[in-house]
Amino acid sequence: MARAHPDGVVDLSVGTPVDPVPDKIRAALASVSDRAGYPTTHGTPELRQATVEALSRRFDIGGISATDVLPTIGSKELVAWLPTLLGAGAGSLVVIPELAYPTYEVGALIAGATVVRSDGLTALGPQNPAIIWINSPSNPTGRVLPVAHLRKVVTWARERGAIVVSDECYMSLGWDVTPVSVLHPSVNEGSLSGILAVHSLSKSSSLAGYRAGFVTGDASLVASLLAVRKHAGMMVPRPVQEAMTAALSDDSHVEAQKERYRARRTILRDALESAGFTVDHSEAGLYLWATRGEDAWKTVSWLAERGILVAPGTFYGPTGSQHVRVALTATDERVAAAAGRLKEA
Repeated sequence: MARAHPDGVVDLSVGTPVDPVPDKIRAALASVSDRAGYPTTHGTPELRQATVEALSRRFDIGGISATDVLPTIGSKELVAWLPTLLGAGAGSLVVIPELAYPTYEVGALIAGATVVRSDGLTALGPQNPAIIWINSPSNPTGRVLPVAHLRKVVTWARERGAIVVSDECYMSLGWDVTPVSVLHPSVNEGSLSGILAVHSLSKSSSLAGYRAGFVTGDASLVASLLAVRKHAGMMVPRPVQEAMTAALSDDSHVEAQKERYRARRTILRDALESAGFTVDHSEAGLYLWATRGEDAWKTVSWLAERGILVAPGTFYGPTGSQHVRVALTATDERVAAAAGRLKEA
């Protein structure tokens, strides 16, 4: 239906970057394209040091050793395999947010673990989870968890021997509030015990096609992951490691990309609200969490009639049944086209 629109489709359903990879990152990728040897699973020392320094500059995170940084083949593979790599299996409980990136659930099921959707700890009762996933800023809702909530989760998990894994792939895209990492001492009281944080360069540096991410946190957990990943062949290609080092060493392109998304966000939000939508949460991240107070699939159809593709909230959990996720990842021209159609509605 959407593709039949005379002015073409506007695809706001998938959060894939559309902007060019910065020249300095492309140059770094090419600079080691003649290296014939195997890359190291742990990553080059330069990459790991650049990661530590970027976390400090961008998010005020200190106390991370370069030894405790592990590059990953994007963040999705880590999310999918982390429960297995951490030893979760039959009889293990993995807690994911009520509205969540689907791969959290898939990863737990691959490991044979039981999945519980919950945003509150009291709802778990006497159960002791093996892993608790948190995601702030959230995909799909753009919700940012306050420091007090993050601290409560970490304290509760430590009392029960659970591992807290924080997906922080949208940390650089704070709009109405500034997201805080689970690695920050205001959350963890200066200890990284039982904590892992997952980061991606897909959104901040437009490197989705490069598959560039990393995990860091508890030294013993990172060491355990490294030991298994060495034998599983989970290594980031050497040119990508060089590109990551360049991306993590420069903040200017991150800020420039953020401003592109900010402009698109403003245009789309204004247009959605003028068309009668309510935008909930969405204080950070790459999406607008919008509703017309009706079934999500009805909203998807309404937008498709106008040549606009979005993702139904039901993809992310039962409580998303009246929302749609609207991505900011379209060109300026396509965003303007979508806004014009919404304002005519």
